[in-house]
Amino acid sequence: MNRHRQIQLTPKEQAALLQEGPKAALATLDKDGFPHVGAMGFLAKDGAIYMTSYAKAQKVINIQRNPKVGLMIETGRNYGDFRGLMIRGHCEIIDQPALVAATIRELLEKQSGKTETPREAIASAPKRVLLKITPAKVASWDHTKLGGKY
Repeated sequence: MNRHRQIQLTPKEQAALLQEGPKAALATLDKDGFPHVGAMGFLAKDGAIYMTSYAKAQKVINIQRNPKVGLMIETGRNYGDFRGLMIRGHCEIIDQPALVAATIRELLEKQSGKTETPREAIASAPKRVLLKITPAKVASWDHTKLGGKY
């Protein structure tokens, strides 16, 4: 069996990693074609990845110009512990404050486990947009499957 196939995450393992991962690196392309990467909290549901951002942020400007994005979610401290996903997809910008506020609530609940959302977070919703990333291609890895043989 080829090594790449040996360490791939199963669909069930991918779904679990998307639920446990606290943040992702979001990559967009700037006006000169260079990557612009930032860490973002995210929600995975209904086959898409959701994030919020201020509408005037550089990443949003980049997505307006080119909706192709990349995401990387990875866990582990050492090479033998790394598990991750690289998702390439298309990003839709949704400008609906009620959806942004609902997503902020879900994100904060996922991150903190608390159901109470800070007032200032919800107050920022009208200045924010929802980023909906629909995966086009997914690569995955789980180095724990190598059993220390790397």
